[in-house]
Amino acid sequence: MMGGNWERLCGKIGRWLFAARSKVTQTPPSLSRWLKGFCTTQIAKSDVEQRPFSTETSSVGVVLLTRDRCVARIFVLLTLIVVVSPVHAQSVRDTIGVTQPKIVKIFGAGGRTSLAAYGTGFFVSPQGHIATVWSHVLDADVVGVVLADGRRFTAKVLGAEPQLALAVLKLNAADGLEFPFFAVNETPSAGMGTRVLGFSNMFNVAAGDEPVSVIHGVIASRTNLEARRGAFESPYTGPVYVVDAVTNNSGAAGGVLTTRDGRLLGMIGQELRNSKSNTWVNYAIPITELRESIQQIISGKFTAKRDPNEDETASKPRRYKPLDFGFLLVPDVVDRTPAFIDLVQPESPAAKAGLKADDLVLFINDELIQTCRVMQDAVGRLESGDRLRLVVRRGNELVTIEMSVLKKKE
Repeated sequence: MMGGNWERLCGKIGRWLFAARSKVTQTPPSLSRWLKGFCTTQIAKSDVEQRPFSTETSSVGVVLLTRDRCVARIFVLLTLIVVVSPVHAQSVRDTIGVTQPKIVKIFGAGGRTSLAAYGTGFFVSPQGHIATVWSHVLDADVVGVVLADGRRFTAKVLGAEPQLALAVLKLNAADGLEFPFFAVNETPSAGMGTRVLGFSNMFNVAAGDEPVSVIHGVIASRTNLEARRGAFESPYTGPVYVVDAVTNNSGAAGGVLTTRDGRLLGMIGQELRNSKSNTWVNYAIPITELRESIQQIISGKFTAKRDPNEDETASKPRRYKPLDFGFLLVPDVVDRTPAFIDLVQPESPAAKAGLKADDLVLFINDELIQTCRVMQDAVGRLESGDRLRLVVRRGNELVTIEMSVLKKKE
């Protein structure tokens, strides 16, 4: 029975290698057939007696191999295992090498608490059009873009679709140049279990010609997004790829999710929490959801979708503005921008009351303030003689600020 044990061991190794080899790479048919039959020998049953250790046969005439032959074949199989792994790893390295030049690092506005001044984007045309997330980073006098080889450009925002959290940039001074890009009209779909790669400049690890970060993961599901950032619900509620990997980090928004052979699947979104479980969501918006808007923005035929939650502003009173009290809010460039104080004028009523830059306004006269727009509406409804009472978050503290609403000069 010793021969039976040797054959069973050799057979298990052969079957395991064949299964692994088939999953990780394209196996030529001839090699597949050889691997399948490597640990068994098809002979006539009448020849069984001539083989040492041949004590068993199957119904199809598969016989046990000799111990020496089993040892030799196990050695060859183990050698193949060592060879197969580098072949697969090399294919992933090739994918990363081809994909990296299509990714860019974006630098702009931000630098405040929870507002990073960097992000990620990717080329969607050879003329220098870049897709990225629509965020505060783009609200800067100059948006900087750094390519994979370290070249630096400035860029302008061609258009944006806040309901998809999408913006398209165009490099300045790039006439006559061509750039490697993702063809958004040639994108595949992927199902649960698909192995993927996530490319992004998370945590600003790349500021020059350094490569952006690459994360290996698996698609866990495809579902509709139900998420929020702080108290603000995500404006995008369409389908997303949920990824079993930590892809959505600071600065990662605007990066890409690809298959392991480099085909574009989607754009990595902003950092959001699940609305029901309050856990961080790692996801990407399928490029099929973004494709039409990207193409329309590039062609100049784009019309932004109307925000169904946006109220008509024409009928809202604007008796006062934040500047009337000596302070300014951060630019309202994204859907539901938090009401951070951007600037406080010296010797103004706000400065004398103790308001400071980077304070986050939470309440005005007991009204919850969720966005810059809501705060502007609340200030606009004030009347002469009222009291303006702000509750702000300063670091880990809540601070109350009070000011008188003076009559405006004619």
